Amino acid sequence: MKKVILTPEQKVDLEAQHDATRDGCVRDRIKAVLLRSEGWTTPMIAQALRLHETSIIRHIDDFLNKNKLKPDNGGSQSYLSPEQTETVVNHISEHTYRYSYQIADYIWQEFAIRFSISGLNKWLHQQGFSYKQPKGVPH
Repeated sequence: MKKVILTPEQKVDLEAQHDATRDGCVRDRIKAVLLRSEGWTTPMIAQALRLHETSIIRHIDDFLNKNKLKPDNGGSQSYLSPEQTETVVNHISEHTYRYSYQIADYIWQEFAIRFSISGLNKWLHQQGFSYKQPKGVPH
């Protein structure tokens, strides 16, 4: 296994990145690199992080060869074009909907694009919308 040699500045930078990110995959990659630089063996790191040894080797190689800490899975393309997205966002900002399926129906009627409820909820979160359950007020 290749030896990982980090400068003190690189170590501090990686630890800061580890503290700042909430992505568990990125955190595991950073931990693998840091532990390897501290002399841990691949089996020890795999046991500590509960990952397969080949994953640890790949994470360390990716860091050494490409300085890569994030996985390459980028998601899928949006069903809506940027113009359609802007139209829907403006419409939702002006009109309050109680249920996600009502927004999905609006998108279907306007653009003939079908969204699943879970897909639409994810899209809404990506656009900065959130849903809060109203709290009942006793009389």
